[in-house]
Amino acid sequence: MNRLLAVIFTGGRKSGKLDLEAVEFATREAMHCAGAAVLGKLLSGSEAAEREVACACGGPARLHDTRSKQLMTVLGQVRYERAYYLCPQCRQGQSPRDRELDVVATEYSPGVRRMMGLVGSETSFAQGREQLELLAGLPLTAKAVERQAEALGADIGAREQAEIERAKQLELPAICAPAVPVLYIEMDGTGVPMVKAETAGRAGKTAGQPAHTREVKLGCVFTQTTTDKEGRAVRDEDSTTYTAAIETAAEFGLRIYTEAWRRGWSRAKKKVVIGDGAIWIWNLADQHFPSAVKIVDLYHAREHLWELSAKLFPADERQRKRWTTRLLRKLDQGEIAALVKILRQHPAPDEERAHLLANEAAYFERNADRMRYPDFRQQGLFVGSGVIEAGCRTVIGVRLKRSGMFWTVAGANAIIALRCCRLSKRFEDYCENRSAA
Repeated sequence: MNRLLAVIFTGGRKSGKLDLEAVEFATREAMHCAGAAVLGKLLSGSEAAEREVACACGGPARLHDTRSKQLMTVLGQVRYERAYYLCPQCRQGQSPRDRELDVVATEYSPGVRRMMGLVGSETSFAQGREQLELLAGLPLTAKAVERQAEALGADIGAREQAEIERAKQLELPAICAPAVPVLYIEMDGTGVPMVKAETAGRAGKTAGQPAHTREVKLGCVFTQTTTDKEGRAVRDEDSTTYTAAIETAAEFGLRIYTEAWRRGWSRAKKKVVIGDGAIWIWNLADQHFPSAVKIVDLYHAREHLWELSAKLFPADERQRKRWTTRLLRKLDQGEIAALVKILRQHPAPDEERAHLLANEAAYFERNADRMRYPDFRQQGLFVGSGVIEAGCRTVIGVRLKRSGMFWTVAGANAIIALRCCRLSKRFEDYCENRSAA
């Protein structure tokens, strides 16, 4: 490497120009090589080998020999020597040094795995590989980035599942922390493209067509401590955490309950659940959060009216706007009974639109108590689910719904768990806890 630097400087003297970028990367590579050599010697020379160690079978594993291991670290490839033990009873071998360094059954150091997890959670695995090569000088494959990112995500998901199981058994620890003035839960679903095997036998959104996606159920929890000068709710900055998975509504109910408990649901002075009109959301809210104030997203309800009017008055825009404005006023004022009456009494030109009117009337009637918008505003509460709508894009969409992407359920859930962990600002804690385990 010193020769390479000499060549670069010699060329610079001859041409009268110095390629600073080439010098930068060559110097970095030289420093990495030197650091890797030091790290290899440090790892090889700092182990105190015992004559025997405990084996998983219960017997003693005896010192057999010394074996080398090659490891990709943040400094590059490192080779080090460590003691190898063999159990005479079960014939299984082990290297306690690998367990100590958290490199059992892997050729990547914890630092490199963390880096692969970061890029794998943010962008495609191929682009992540390019970023690591350019920014860190690590020659990795896209497949390696994929495997390590998904392995981290799967481990995060397994830890979350263990916490969910504790919640199911009512074994969550009491958390000593200040009371939360207002705590919100929002829920929604969004489709993620799947490989064919994951959608086999599932009906698509279009009648007679197979499914191409699976629904990710996403939940977020955030707090509010104040309102603005106009009395509108203000979300606490950086208070939002996320949890999500491709799973049944019943499974997701325990997931969002666990997240809410972790965030202080039991200590919240006022508790609010916001969602669209999906029945599964309100079934979960009634089951897990019965004492909460429940609010149907106002903008979703408005969208129902606009979509209905477009089908009732397809050729008369003026009539459509006049009719919709009248109903929107009823909705904003919380006069849901009057709105439902208008829908039920509206003449339908055909059976299809009669069915639409009946469905929409049922939708508003079913959610009437969750549409008391003047009351909610008076309490200084949010009436829209903008946080979870944005979450569907930022947590799920920008990573898992890119052009050409198709996922398995396991792979998608691993990356979803990883992204939720990172965007909830828990990834560093996870890495520290993992290394300390």
